Amino acid sequence: MTETLDPTAADGPPPVLPPGAEPVDYPNAAAIPAALHGPESSLAGITVVVTGLGVSGYPAAVHLAERGAEVIVVDGDTARDRSEYEAILAVFDVDIRRGPEHVSEVPTGRSGRTPDLVVTSPGWRPDQPLLAAAAARGIPVIGEVELAWRVRGANSAPWLVVTGTNGKTTTTTMLESMLRVAGLDVRACGNIGAPLLEAVLDPDAEVLAIELSSFQLHWQFSMCAEAAAVLNIAADHLDWHGSAEAYAADKGRAYTNVRTACVFNVDDPATRALVEDAEVIAGARAVGFSSSVPGPGELGVVEDLLVDRAFIPQRYSAAAELAALADVARASGTPDAPAAPHQVANALAAAALARAVGVPPAAVRDGLRAHAAGGHRLALVAEHRGCRWFDDSKATNPHAADAALRAFDDIVWIAGGLAKGAEYGDLVAAHAHRLRAVVLIGEDRAPLRSALAAHAPEVSVHEVDLPVSELAPAERGGPVMDRAVDLALAAARPGDTVLLAPAAASMDQFLDYAARGDAFARAVHERAEA
Repeated sequence: MTETLDPTAADGPPPVLPPGAEPVDYPNAAAIPAALHGPESSLAGITVVVTGLGVSGYPAAVHLAERGAEVIVVDGDTARDRSEYEAILAVFDVDIRRGPEHVSEVPTGRSGRTPDLVVTSPGWRPDQPLLAAAAARGIPVIGEVELAWRVRGANSAPWLVVTGTNGKTTTTTMLESMLRVAGLDVRACGNIGAPLLEAVLDPDAEVLAIELSSFQLHWQFSMCAEAAAVLNIAADHLDWHGSAEAYAADKGRAYTNVRTACVFNVDDPATRALVEDAEVIAGARAVGFSSSVPGPGELGVVEDLLVDRAFIPQRYSAAAELAALADVARASGTPDAPAAPHQVANALAAAALARAVGVPPAAVRDGLRAHAAGGHRLALVAEHRGCRWFDDSKATNPHAADAALRAFDDIVWIAGGLAKGAEYGDLVAAHAHRLRAVVLIGEDRAPLRSALAAHAPEVSVHEVDLPVSELAPAERGGPVMDRAVDLALAAARPGDTVLLAPAAASMDQFLDYAARGDAFARAVHERAEA
């Protein structure tokens, strides 16, 4: 591993990049105020626009205002209740501008100054008019990851980064459990848990387990993770990124300037390609994980054991036992069933990241045993009328739904929602032989309907066509899921599996994927108890 920074070695804030790191080409990077570095320096005289008043925008606005910056928060959404945030920000004299009329151009501060910096929330696309106008005027635009990296100051807690199309949350929480069992004071943060900015400023944190989306990674360029894993790459969020290539490139930013280990999926060539293209600090290694017998420098499976041939001295001739497949099944919340292949992959990726910071094999095993599986991830809801009903609402894209569909035969599949530019032909073609029937939900059912007609014409398709667009989001899910479950009941036979694995996002008819899964579970339980 390369030599780490000593933030006390010189006066002033620590440099953003450690020795040996390569700067990434990023628009207007040179214009980012130097005073931003470290959490202590004053930002008086600096004007910052924060876009979005949510879980990332709010802590950014508080932090910047506390340090004396003139902060303008711009949020086009007026429907969500942000009164608590607004009351606290008012104490710091933050200028809050909500409504669609505020998001089309770069605002000027009360002082009349042109902003020095824009800190954007992950949901804002790069082509959003305010962001595009800022970039065109030479105003740097960064996100919460870049901000957190720059303000971390003397906080030397290593960053362990998890990204990928699917499995991020499970892998991150598995990693958190392993680190905690090893005796480390860990914070799970980023896309889950605490906001990254809060975690990085916590003086007690010894290591950060950070889940990052492609949106978050897009807006950063100087992060240097201790180790990073890209779990898998499949087309997703193409409406945001514009192309599959741009989406993959943003995922690959996780590997830039990694210090110790770039963890990749041996069974997914796209992740290997990202490692091969990455600029890392000298000494960093590529570490693969696979559901097969591992080669030197990899983690994998031998018979019913997870083993390590990467972080041991004799990796060319031996392997270290980490855990059993039964431990993965327990960690996944399915102790009475074989460990699902995608969960084995998640566990191996988490283990590789943990091992990169010296976690012993026993802590990997005990961390898996102590792990509490997250909700809406292939969770058994009930057994009713001879069928098993599973909630995999977290399957918000075709790649995730593919993993769920592979686990069963004779499926009544409840699917649909916001496609986000995804294609469904390959997914349907791969699983047509498993499908007993399909129930389509979502306001735009055409992409899945077309794929089913082309690749599974013999499968009966039932559609939930309810006029819910006039209802508030919190009221939409109930009628939709009630009707979907009734249609599934009518189509299912004893021995079938009814599977909610939508392969699409939820926000057209539900507040989020959790609300969608909760509505499904409620509807199933009501009918099972009737």
